[in-house]
Amino acid sequence: MTATHESFRVLVTGAAGNIGRAVCARFAAGRATISALTLDDSRPESAARVTVGDAGNPETVSEAIGGGVDVVVHLAAIPSPLEHSQLDVFANNTRATFVVLEECAKAGVTRAVIASSYSILGLRFAPHVLHPAYYPIDEATPPQVEDAYALSKLTDEATAAMMHRRHGLDVVALRFPFTSSWERLREVAEACRADPWSMAPDSWSYLHVDDAAEAVWLAATRPVTGFHPVLLAAPQTLAAEPTLDLIARYHPGTQVRADIPGRATPIDTGAIERLLGFRATRLL
Repeated sequence: MTATHESFRVLVTGAAGNIGRAVCARFAAGRATISALTLDDSRPESAARVTVGDAGNPETVSEAIGGGVDVVVHLAAIPSPLEHSQLDVFANNTRATFVVLEECAKAGVTRAVIASSYSILGLRFAPHVLHPAYYPIDEATPPQVEDAYALSKLTDEATAAMMHRRHGLDVVALRFPFTSSWERLREVAEACRADPWSMAPDSWSYLHVDDAAEAVWLAATRPVTGFHPVLLAAPQTLAAEPTLDLIARYHPGTQVRADIPGRATPIDTGAIERLLGFRATRLL
């Protein structure tokens, strides 16, 4: 797939969101033609075309795909279960993913990138204190789902796998950790360093939003076939202390299978590095 000139066309759902705006900017830098799907009239500056509506509506998504796109980047979702009911989170997120990927297949789109989440493991939003089965966490780490957001991401990935089998749609599911701009990352880092427990469910991991956008770009443009769920994170944590000390204190029963030197993130990002050549470079 050629992705360095104006003939490359992308639809970004959730284009007005935190990651969506950065993704649109990255695709604009790659000279792609960007169509945006947003819930309101918010218009990313780089979008040539904007469709306003719900990503769970097949007619809206079909309109957004319009005359044709080369790849769809699906980011639209309720991003946590904290401000919406469990039912609304699960129903909204899973319907939107099904609709977007099904409409891709109907329109002849062969590549999609979807926003999955580190939260698929169940640790972040669980009503109980949970611990990973082992560190470093990798794509085989078993989930411990107790909330609708994590369940929606598990279902989204199952939907993507089905769409690949059914339609031959190639999908990369990016399991984003806590992802934001420098300002918000600095605020969270300050809180984490004052109280490391605050980010223990996240394994103290993070990603700058521009690194997230770069990962999306690579997932959309590298020669990848099949369905691939991959973890990604900055190579260092937001915490000030050595990672192994934090694990011993806050996840004392978790097996450590490999050395985690210094402040290295306890997430194995080898799969995305092998698949896409991606490694986060924006460090706090």
